[in-house]
This record gives sequence, structure tokens and C-alpha cells, in this order.
Amino acid sequence: MTPVFLAKLCLSCYYVGMCFAAPEKQLCSFYQAPESWKVFFLLAVLAPTIVGSLAYYWSINDWNNHPLVKTISLYALPQSGWRAVASSINTEFRRIDKFATGAPGARVIVTDTWIMKVTTYCFHVAQQRDIYLTVVDSRQHELLPDSNMPAQFLTIRVASVNLHVKPFDIRLNSTEYGELREKLHAPIRNAANVVIHQSLSDLFLETFTSLVETNQTYSVPSNQELDPCVGCMQTNANVKLLKNCQEPNEGECQQCYCRPMWCLTCMGKWFASRQDQQHPETWLSSCVPCPTCRAKFCILDVCVIR
Repeated sequence: MTPVFLAKLCLSCYYVGMCFAAPEKQLCSFYQAPESWKVFFLLAVLAPTIVGSLAYYWSINDWNNHPLVKTISLYALPQSGWRAVASSINTEFRRIDKFATGAPGARVIVTDTWIMKVTTYCFHVAQQRDIYLTVVDSRQHELLPDSNMPAQFLTIRVASVNLHVKPFDIRLNSTEYGELREKLHAPIRNAANVVIHQSLSDLFLETFTSLVETNQTYSVPSNQELDPCVGCMQTNANVKLLKNCQEPNEGECQQCYCRPMWCLTCMGKWFASRQDQQHPETWLSSCVPCPTCRAKFCILDVCVIR
């Protein structure tokens, strides 16, 4: 409440300052001031009054009217009160073994006893022994602006057997899913049948596939039969390497003359295996040698066979 109160106080000070800085507007006399300044004055006076009244209402009866206190009071025992719950949360929050993720405006914290979501204006908390969790959605991002890497974000619904506790959603990167499960006591149900990519290679393979499918396609001659992929032997070869990124004699990539021998999944795994594992931000823009003839190619040179 303090920042809001200070902001409204600044409005009042600004009005008083304008009384001296612009005497021609007659701001010192409320009835002679322009209509727009009358509205401004009323807001500057009423806003701090309303904010102060709300703060006073929250503080009555040992702050029991405060929304945060009402939230944690759901877990308070009759003989202890909400302060004991707050103390428990504070103690576990200070431990270094807690799980924490998310942006500053939407943090998710999991301790030994509690799971919490802290946003700018809301605080959600549930006790681990009372909850059940469900994966309800998944969003795939080919590139993150800050890391230039693909990412999968999961939305997990947290619901409690306590009917007074409202369900809430938490969102996290799929690479953090394993760490979250280790901290939780309850299992996570996958109701949406979401394929969860817990490793960077899995995420890259998903992005590699989606990018290749937007490339130029390759048509196989009618008299050529496709052999099984030499990588997995489970499906027929379905990609061909053709230099499409630049002109034939330009750049680092080279023309590959091999016949189709690999499927898209195995080619993606080969591409990922040849990358610098310490610098994943360079994977999508790098070149690797063909697994057969060693001619260098990039993602733009991988063509799906149609």
C-alpha cells in the first residue's frame, strides 16, 4: 500500500505546487479553478483517503481482514492462528533446497510443505499433502528472445482437497519438470497427454523438425525407391540434403550428392549430436557435416521428400 499512498500524496503536492507556479489558473480557490483541475484536486484528496481507509480496515482485528491473511488462515489451527502458518512458510522459504522458478511477476516456489505462486497482486498457496496436480496445457516456442533457443512451457493445475482453496495454475519450462517432480510429494497427472521434453536435445529436435518442414521439398525420381533409414531402420528415408541457403559457391555449406538415406528424426539427432553442448544458442545457425559424405550443411539445406 505504501507506493500507492505515496503516489497519491505526490498528486496532492503537485497541485499545491501548481497553485504557486500558475497563479493565473486561480487554483488556490477551488470554485474559481478550471473544471479539469477541480477533478484533479478531488482525486488527489479522495484517493489517499480511500487507500488509508482500506489499510485501516485490513489492520482491524490483528490484520485478519487482509487478503493475504485470509489466504493463509485456511491452514491455521485453532490454537495457533495465521501467524504460525506465516512463520512456517517463511522458515521453509529461507532454505536453499526449495524449488523456485518463473519471472519476478509470477514466481513459483515449492518447499517441503508448501507450493506457492506469487504474482504482482495475488498470492496462491496450497499444502503439499492436500493437493493433486495435472498437466493441462503445453506451449512450444521455437525461439526464446533472451536465449535464442527453443523451449516448451507447461501449465500445471494445482487443486486442493480443501474446497475453500481455489485451484491455480503454475507455468514452467519443461526442462525444470524433473526438478519439480523431485520436490513434490504428490504425482503429476498428464490429463492432456502432453509430450514433455525434459532435455535440451528433445526441445531442439522438435524445433528442428518444425523448421525443416517449412523448407523447400524434394521430389524423388519415379524410378528411385527409398531404402530404410540407416540410422534407425524403422522407417524409410524421407529427407535429402540440397544446398538452398546460399548460391552454390558461397558460404560454408556444400552440395551433398548422397541419395536419401536418413529419416528426419535421425537427421535431427545427428545435427544435435555435432553441436557445442556448452553453447546451445548457436545450434540453429551452425553447420554440420553430412553423416555419409561429410559435406557441410545447415538446417535450411534439409529437404523433406514429398
